[in-house]
Amino acid sequence: MGIEVVVEGLTKSFGKQNIWQDVSLTLPAGEVSVMLGPSGTGKTVFLKSIIGLLKPEKGRVLINGVDMVNSPERDIMETRKLFGLMFQDGALFGSMSLFDNIAFPLREHTRKKESEIRRIVMERIDVVGLLGAEGKLPGEISGGMRKRAGLARALVLDPQIILCDEPDSGLDPVRTAYLSQLLIDLNAQIDATMLIVTHNLDIAATVPDNMGMLFCRNLVTFGPREVLLTSDMPVVSQFLAGRREGPIGMSEEKDAATLAAEQTSGNGWGHAAPRTVVPQLEPSPGMPVRQAALRRRERVVSMMGQLPEAARTAIMNSYTPTLGGGRR
Repeated sequence: MGIEVVVEGLTKSFGKQNIWQDVSLTLPAGEVSVMLGPSGTGKTVFLKSIIGLLKPEKGRVLINGVDMVNSPERDIMETRKLFGLMFQDGALFGSMSLFDNIAFPLREHTRKKESEIRRIVMERIDVVGLLGAEGKLPGEISGGMRKRAGLARALVLDPQIILCDEPDSGLDPVRTAYLSQLLIDLNAQIDATMLIVTHNLDIAATVPDNMGMLFCRNLVTFGPREVLLTSDMPVVSQFLAGRREGPIGMSEEKDAATLAAEQTSGNGWGHAAPRTVVPQLEPSPGMPVRQAALRRRERVVSMMGQLPEAARTAIMNSYTPTLGGGRR
């Protein structure tokens, strides 16, 4: 089972530019979480801070008792072995075959025999649907295949925490749908804690157990997916609807004069129509039951009293059959 990740009061700047401040959240063990946000809000910086590749000025990231911000470097390096990281572009070595790219972490970080490495690599290649392409170079395959190869490489060390940085970038809607299903199937198989950074609304609506959003140097919200998907906060409503009207501008946030003019004009934000929360993806036929979904149901039902009414209604609607026994 995956490992809980606890983020407390994280603040990161580059020089005088504050990226985000006082971010606190918990990634529940084994569940799939998504971090949304407009471009330029520091989502990738957040991923790199969790794994200890960047050092925030304040706060802690606790994983198995190790603080990825402040602990000794040897402890951080050891804990980093628990992670698998899927980069935006796959980050594959152009001169290596897909097989050698995927085998690289095993050859670099373990003393396994080549026969064992081959077994593991071919298993992961099979999981991501790339059997037959293992001899090809990254330049000889499509962007979607490179993404899946990057995911296979992230899996070879049996990670308990998987970080995916915009896995959908450059993919068409059909390939994005396949990737979304692959991520859910993967979670069903290995029960790893997963955090996906994206601004793709299809992934956001169908994949995660939990959702958060970064905007204007702050964590707007983080919690069960239904909280964000039913939120009437202007920035959330604007982002989910893909509208121009709202706090998000071309350069992240609009100035006060523009916001005031919008709200008093005929194009004012008003109240967004209630959104329908679409069902979360289920594992493909033949896959095991997703244990994270069972744990999440218990956790979310226990916190119902703390949630907004719209989120409670959406949760009750999604779990209605199971409250008497049934789906999920």
